[in-house]
Amino acid sequence: MSGVRKCIFPVAGLGTRFLPVTKEIPKEMLPLIDRPIIHYGVDEAVASGCSQIIFITGRGKRALEDYFDRSYELEQLLKERNKEDLYRLVTSISTLADFAYVRQPEPLGLGHAILCAEPFCNEPFGVILTDDVMISDKPVLKQLIDVREKLGGSVIALERVPHEETERYGIVDATPYLDNVYRINDLVEKPKKEKAPSDFAIMGRYVLSPSIFSHIRNISMGEGGEYQLTDALKSLAQEEPIWGVVYEGERLDCGTKVSWFRSTIRRGLQDPELKDVALEILRDENIIK
Repeated sequence: MSGVRKCIFPVAGLGTRFLPVTKEIPKEMLPLIDRPIIHYGVDEAVASGCSQIIFITGRGKRALEDYFDRSYELEQLLKERNKEDLYRLVTSISTLADFAYVRQPEPLGLGHAILCAEPFCNEPFGVILTDDVMISDKPVLKQLIDVREKLGGSVIALERVPHEETERYGIVDATPYLDNVYRINDLVEKPKKEKAPSDFAIMGRYVLSPSIFSHIRNISMGEGGEYQLTDALKSLAQEEPIWGVVYEGERLDCGTKVSWFRSTIRRGLQDPELKDVALEILRDENIIK
């Protein structure tokens, strides 16, 4: 089985948790230190071997499209001012991969968003949800791709979560297979802790067989008037194996204001220059000594 060449980014969400800033700025364009959140996901996909990036967008996402396009005026200005490092940085963004954009006409859930990319994906493909920024030596998506190349089927990223938080995630019933790989028996969308089959939560990385599209079309609309990818995966598991990988790496949750702020601090403390600034502020505020 060959590597995965395509990666889908569902980015049509309204970002209501970050209003009012997301009234005009896509949530995915919020910065995590020196680059927008979505840039981290695209870098991960490219480092995993993907050469085609497919964004599932909606209204108000033009800034995202512009970010991954050429900016000739800015490039020319940087050249004229002999800012070669910045010129190379800016021009490199548009050459990371081949980009395509598909509109999701209405917000009908993650399953529906992925279905919008069906014309582009007649082969196994990756999915990255940008709320989760993954920091790892080996890209998390690549960890999943390697499992797919060995075992076939579809692959999802897993992380153990506190049992009282299971209702925030899709949760799996899984059987150990080898090392950090599990065979998925069942999937449940946001179960109450007393009904959760395990504490293994699905995180925002998938490698999916194109068979998923027929299962999305056949599922019923779920809670909130959305088509849940978890329901389609549950159906797919009856047809072909689905594997779960407890990934190696650090997840920076950027899905809420609190988690985004926490992730910004954590990411800043990983930068030698910014770490000193952050510690200086904390000392000035008498938070630390």
